[in-house]
Amino acid sequence: MTVLDTSVAAAADTARAAPVAKPAAATYNDRVVLQFSVATVLWGIVGMAVGAFIAAQLYWPSLGFDLPWLSYGRLRPLHTNAVIFAFGGSALMATSLHVVQRTCGVRLLSDKLASFVFWGWQAVILAAAITLPLGLTQGKEYAELEWPIDLLITVVWVAYAVLFFGTIMKRANKHIYVANWFYGSFIIAVALLHIVNNLAIPAGAFKSYPIYSGAVDAMVQWWYGHNAVGFFLTAGFLGMMYYFVPKQAGRPVYSYRLSIVHFWALIAVYMWAGPHHLQYTALPDWAQSLGMVFSLILLAPSWGGAINGVMTLSGVWHKLRTDPILKFLIVSLSFYMMSTFEGPMMSIKTVNSLSHYTDWTIGHVHAGALGWVAMISVGSIYALLPKLVGRDQMYSVKAIDTHFWLHTIGVVFYIASMWIAGVMQGLMWRATNADGTLTYSFVESLNATYPYYLVRLGGGLLVVAGMLLMGWNVLKTLSPERKPAAAQPLPAAARA
Repeated sequence: MTVLDTSVAAAADTARAAPVAKPAAATYNDRVVLQFSVATVLWGIVGMAVGAFIAAQLYWPSLGFDLPWLSYGRLRPLHTNAVIFAFGGSALMATSLHVVQRTCGVRLLSDKLASFVFWGWQAVILAAAITLPLGLTQGKEYAELEWPIDLLITVVWVAYAVLFFGTIMKRANKHIYVANWFYGSFIIAVALLHIVNNLAIPAGAFKSYPIYSGAVDAMVQWWYGHNAVGFFLTAGFLGMMYYFVPKQAGRPVYSYRLSIVHFWALIAVYMWAGPHHLQYTALPDWAQSLGMVFSLILLAPSWGGAINGVMTLSGVWHKLRTDPILKFLIVSLSFYMMSTFEGPMMSIKTVNSLSHYTDWTIGHVHAGALGWVAMISVGSIYALLPKLVGRDQMYSVKAIDTHFWLHTIGVVFYIASMWIAGVMQGLMWRATNADGTLTYSFVESLNATYPYYLVRLGGGLLVVAGMLLMGWNVLKTLSPERKPAAAQPLPAAARA
């Protein structure tokens, strides 16, 4: 038997049997996993509620109440940071620390280090929640936080890396399951991206200037920005897919060989796609074309991995009828396929000339963020949280099913309204009269877009309602079970 065949067999056994069948309380550090799981739900509610509020501001601009810290320009980065780094980051840390223990068969490297990672990350989130509404920002997409907070992120991230890789180094199982490959690449890549993009010269306690300028700054920013999508919002969550889909389905990964090909292809291609955010700008034309070509190539590994996850259900498709957690996990892959088809298409220069700067881009981003990232995170938290508190399942399975439909319908309303609005905007902006003048003014395009903002708000509110329902379900699951009432003596007639 070859080394690869041995690895495949070991991985299949891991997918069937993980976690190792030992008492979790005696073997694993589940405290930090539970803390991050609860934080995921809390920050999900907060981040998505802020998103719904700023969506309402687009329809009712007066909702800012003329308060600077409630203005759209300040709340929008708060929303993106809360959803990506607070909600998504907590989900990644919860699941990665859960998965690495189960697949390696050992406890985390250090309980104290695990506690530092949790509280350090919450401190980062709290600092962001204070500084962003105050307008203290670098003004860089997904990298708005100022230099003191960036330094704290670096320290916490290094601690997280030591915790994760240190646990892998002391593993009891020789094989490193593929989910850990994706988690590991996410940790390493995000560290590199964060440090390079945030190199700056401090000019005060909460003011700095980047060391880059002009087109170079734009290039570095979108090398960071797109790879934050590629590694923070894709690679880590693919680690979730490769553990929780097989686990919830009770089946091994459809093709372990394909998962390895998926990993290396994604790693090789993703880093080059960032320039597609800068089509028709001052960036050199060859760099724009490079970003477009690698974006198109990226379609192959993305769909290969997604199909691998979906086909894991071979033989157990019937479980989708009765298991709402599996619905979350599999439908998330459908949105992943949709987003990773749409993204490469939007990078083509002719399509980009229509789509860029329109609400089509907003629809695309949220198909990935709400459809892929949120749904795989929610499904994974629903799957692991009961095990952490010694329960067989969440308090209410019916509430999970209701949450699934609220979220799915909300996302569909959201992205469909933005797709329609975006294409309409692009067509209106490029329409010209016979004499070469513009057919429509910008205000006319805005008036035409206005009704779609209300539909988007409705979709967002459905998503927030689903998260609130999840919060209730989590609280009930975490609350101590009611003890059965003391047995009452039977009446004499009954005893007879």
